[in-house]
Amino acid sequence: MTSEQQLFDETPLRRFEYDDSVVFAADVGPAADASVDVVDGTVIVVADGHQYEQEIPAGDARAFINHGVLTIELSDGEGDN
Repeated sequence: MTSEQQLFDETPLRRFEYDDSVVFAADVGPAADASVDVVDGTVIVVADGHQYEQEIPAGDARAFINHGVLTIELSDGEGDN
């Protein structure tokens, strides 16, 4: 596993590379009405009436928010950009 950090709209976004996947994680805070979706290679987060977007490689991606932590999973080596 390797790890690096970048920003998701000024929020630190950690990148973890595994043999068969890449995982991004960011602490987006405890917003009660936060939601996330992946559309055509873009992760869209809506929290407290604001929208944030992060481009990711198109393909098999899954994103979710759990306890204020945004997790984006890219399968099969995607995300090597």
